[in-house]
This record gives sequence, structure tokens and C-alpha cells, in this order.
Amino acid sequence: MPKFNRRGFLKTSAAGGLLLMGTRASGAIRGANERLRIAVAGLNGRGQSHISGWLEQPNVELAWLIDPDQKVLSSAVSALQSKLGSNFKAKATADVREALEDQSLDAISIATPNHWHSLMTIWAAQAGKHVYVEKPMSHDVAEGRVAVAAQRKYGVVIQHGTQSRSSAQIAGLHEAIQAGQFGKLKISYGYCCKERNSIGFKPVSAPPDNLNWDLWRGPADVKEFHGNYVHYNWHWFWKTGNGDMNNQGTHQLDIARWALDRDQTHPVRVMALGGRFQWNDQGETPNTMMGLAEYPNGQQVFFNVRNVAYKGYERQVENEYYFEDGGKIIRGLYYPAGSDKGEKLDLPPGKVTPGGNWGAFVTACRAGKPELANGNVDDAHYGCVLGHLMNNSYRLGEKVPFNAKAGKFGDNKEAAEHFLKLHSVMKDGVGIPENGAEYVVGPWLTFDPQSERHTGDHADAANQLLKDPNRPGYEVPAVDKV
Repeated sequence: MPKFNRRGFLKTSAAGGLLLMGTRASGAIRGANERLRIAVAGLNGRGQSHISGWLEQPNVELAWLIDPDQKVLSSAVSALQSKLGSNFKAKATADVREALEDQSLDAISIATPNHWHSLMTIWAAQAGKHVYVEKPMSHDVAEGRVAVAAQRKYGVVIQHGTQSRSSAQIAGLHEAIQAGQFGKLKISYGYCCKERNSIGFKPVSAPPDNLNWDLWRGPADVKEFHGNYVHYNWHWFWKTGNGDMNNQGTHQLDIARWALDRDQTHPVRVMALGGRFQWNDQGETPNTMMGLAEYPNGQQVFFNVRNVAYKGYERQVENEYYFEDGGKIIRGLYYPAGSDKGEKLDLPPGKVTPGGNWGAFVTACRAGKPELANGNVDDAHYGCVLGHLMNNSYRLGEKVPFNAKAGKFGDNKEAAEHFLKLHSVMKDGVGIPENGAEYVVGPWLTFDPQSERHTGDHADAANQLLKDPNRPGYEVPAVDKV
């Protein structure tokens, strides 16, 4: 494989496409007993889980620790030194490109803010490194397709941080659903209902001295720093995050899509409605949302985000399945059509690569077989796009009075029914006054699964949201330039 030169890397990056890598992954890990050297990028929160996960795997070495915040980086280095003692070998850097130059590095594990996920994945693939990337793999639709193209060209393993893909129990359930054991699946429903709080307001200011603001922003077209970006609340701004729909929700969206017929890729129609209720803060993304997607075969995915706390709040981070004959699966129980008595499911385990999410990735890397990844690049892309499209409908929405008539579901009785449940929670539980607040109701967007472009009404505006603008020097390359 050609030498990965950072100076050349920066030149080609600034030119709008990384061209210096021209070969597929060389498969440097030659056998099951060879040491796997991994870099971890992003060392807060989830990044610490990555470090712990890799340390539990036999013959895996943490070779690089990467973070643009010097305090975070120093703290992670000290903690790992204390844990490993004389076995500590990791190098530290603020810039992922320095680690990717290391020809002895086998893989990178990405736990950065969302806006960095795809570009780091693409750069790593171009450098011949395998990739474990946190959800969502992409911050927008177009860059996700480039990540898929990079995997195809360079042959690396890419595994998405959707840990449920390593569950043999969920895999077995979906295999039974797809085999028709419960009849035809009609609606696959995901929930991301977990309490969150207002983030308040943080004034625009100079970034702290310990933060490399240029590297933190990377491809995100963000000009001014404020304290709500660093280190978690970036989730709630469109240029850096994707709201809870494609944060926690990515897990349940992925599970929902996983249950559909296997030949289904992208939906052909989507819409969403919701709002950011009660908090009156700096955040942009909705804290309450219902999304709907229709697939070419008529199957549907519903999704529900509900973050505003109230007395009696019910946390729901789960999935439900509704069948054409009226049967349903809720919380592990199957309710036959017309019955209110749930039957406990007893299904054989499904096919997954064993070892959990960390172990499966290590197995795939050592074997040099991308197909062994639990949650491969294709599944990652399809699941993330589902959330992006719902979010984009919301972003194109119009404000209407907060009341039970806000939804635009046509003759979709199930959608109307589930929206009314959400509305009741917000009205009676949270206490949002009817006609005293507003929903944002997005349009129905038509989507072509083959071209990954919108058609029909609202196509021009919706297609503008398929790709975020990037800062100079951090451009996501075009598919044909990857």
C-alpha cells in the first residue's frame, strides 16, 4: 500500500478529494493470533467505552489515543498508563491524520461528534485501516454513500456502533418475522423516549486554550464557538449533531429497519412532525417527534422521540412490530390478532458473529472479511438515512397549532392512532396547552432509493439537505473521487 503522507494528505484534502490511496486493504493482520493495533478517536463518554471494550479483547493493543481537547487527551493517557503500567504503548495526538500515517496501525475506533464520523471513516479506509464507527455512521445522506463507496474500493471492515446487531436474540426474532412466522409485517416501530433536560444558553466566546477548535470543527461549517458544543450538547445542533432521532434513536431505527423484508433498502416516502417544547433554550433539534417512512413493498417504519420529563414519565427505548392480520409483538410478547393475552416468544437464536460488538469486529478484522461485521457499512447507511430523511422532513416543516388535528396522515389509521397517543402524553402529561403552542409539521418527501435523491413536491429544498457544506481542508470527497 502506498505510504500515507500527511503533507500529501493535506494537499489532496484541500483540493477536494483524497487521491493518494489507490489500493485495497492489504490484510496486514495475517492470522487469528496476530496483534491488532487500534486507535481510538474521541475520548469522552463513549470513547471511554471503546477503550474499555478493546482492552477486554485478547491480543489487541491500543496504539493511538486521539482528541482535539488537550485536557481530555492528557486525562485519557494518564488513566490508561495507570491501568496498563509497563504495558502502556499508546501514542497521543490531536490530529487523526497523524495516527493514520502509522503503517503498523490496523484499525481505528471512532467516538467523535457526529459531524466527523464519515470523514474519519473515509480517510481511514483510504489509508487501509479497518473502522469501528459510532452511530450514526453519517451526519447526512450523501456522505454516508461516500463511506459505502470507500469500503467497496478499499475492502476494509467497517462495523457500525449499533450493538444490537450483535444480539442473536434480536437476529432470531427478525429471521422469524422475515420467514412469515407471524404473518406479513406491516409496521416496524421504534421508540427513543428517554429523559433529557434543557441546555440553557451559552454565549459566543473564544474557544478554551486546551481545545484545538479547528480540529474539533473539522468538516462542520461552524464559525463561532459557544460552550454548548463541547463536550456533549453538540448533539442538539444541526451542523454537528442529528438530535435524538439519529443519536440514541439510531439503535432503534436500525432495529426497526432490520425487521423489514431483506430486499428493502431505503423508503420511498417519509414525513415527520414534532417540536422543541417547554425548554426555550439554545438547542435546535426537536425533543418530541413522530416520524413515518413507507418502503417500496408497502411496509412502514414509525418512530417516536419523547425527551421532555414529567411526573409519571415512561422511558421507552424499545421496538414493536405490527402485522397485517392484527397481531403484534410488544416487549417480547406476541399478541395474536384479537387477543389481549401476550404469549412469550421462544425462538432459536439468529445468525451473528459471536463475541459481542467488540469481539465481532476483531474477528472480522483478523479474518479480513467485512461480511463478518455485525452491522456492516450497508446496514449502517440504510439505517442512518432513514433517520436523516425523517429529520429533513421536520426541518422543512411549517408551524401549526398544537392540537390533535396537526398530523397529515391521509388514510393511515395506524399513524393517526399513534400520533394521538404521543399528543396525549404531551398535552396531559407534560402539560402543553392545546392551541397555546405549535407543532412543526413536515411535508411528505418522496425519495428514490436508487439515486438517493428526492423527487416530486419539495424535491429542491429536500435535496439541499442531503449534503452538508464542509469547511475548506475537510471536504468529504465525491463518490467518484474516493
